[in-house]
Amino acid sequence: MSDLQDTECKLMLAIKKFVYAIVYIEGVVDNSVELSDVTANLSLSNLDYWERFIDIVYAQALQEYTPSRFIFWKKAYNNITLLDLVNRDGYKREKALLSLSSQIPNSFFVSIIIRRLNDWVPQVRLAARKRLPEFIRNTDPSHTVNALFALIPNWGSWARLEVEDKNVFLNIIRDEKISEALRYKLMSSSTGPMPLLFSQCGRALILDGYIERIAESAKQPAVRAKAYRSLFEKRVSWVERREWKWEDKSSCIGKYVPIISAVNISVEKSTLDLLELSAHDKSSIVRRVSAEFLIKNIDVIGEYAVHFAEKLASDNSISVSERGMFALKQLGHKKIPL
Repeated sequence: MSDLQDTECKLMLAIKKFVYAIVYIEGVVDNSVELSDVTANLSLSNLDYWERFIDIVYAQALQEYTPSRFIFWKKAYNNITLLDLVNRDGYKREKALLSLSSQIPNSFFVSIIIRRLNDWVPQVRLAARKRLPEFIRNTDPSHTVNALFALIPNWGSWARLEVEDKNVFLNIIRDEKISEALRYKLMSSSTGPMPLLFSQCGRALILDGYIERIAESAKQPAVRAKAYRSLFEKRVSWVERREWKWEDKSSCIGKYVPIISAVNISVEKSTLDLLELSAHDKSSIVRRVSAEFLIKNIDVIGEYAVHFAEKLASDNSISVSERGMFALKQLGHKKIPL
């Protein structure tokens, strides 16, 4: 049995036990430790799949355990539970958001609630917008951080988000404890979509004053490169949305074009200091950013340009050394390092 099948079996069993308890056992509260434990271990990178799976199993379990019409003394169970957040019925998703307790048990359900901001039913989006701040205030911040870590890289592609929804999302990121945890992840994570996380954190205005430290100390080279690029440009940019652009309507040929937004940032270090630091970074990805900035601003840098061009032209990385040699040619420098 594969890991996925094993997880599916555990989740199916937990859902059935949960439904049986709330339908047949008198006085049981709308909670299940086993269900919370199983969902806490679900991968947040495949939320679409798990939402559909839970919806199907939950509906089957309710149908299976609904009392027969001949057992007239037992009323059918019609209450709303946490699992109704993924119910195929938009009315029940809305009712779940409006009626559930404000404390969410784990990162999986926090992710589900945040995803309701992009629900196809307008009333569900409105309910999520209304309750989400309360949910976040009363939930363990670590659950929220894990959910945001999974959702932030892709939330820019949520086409149904309105301005109010984006503000709710960004205000969650701006929470002091959450923003501190996200900055720590940017610094300490060696894998994952950290450059995308960097851009969206910059969008939420939680990186100003921290970018120089991230550029020097982040574990992932792509994050350091992104930070140095932002420092050189004195702004953090991100993809706001993607718009369809026709190239040839008669042939139905077109493509989605990213719409870039940016926010200005304050930079304490001088351009020369940033060039010096980035040119000596241990990663060629970062040194390449340094070389690109040198080429674009070679006239502004002045007499120090030759020093940086020679340093980069002698780099072990071909992509960096080629840019350094090009900078030397622009300067009219005769000696081209081999």
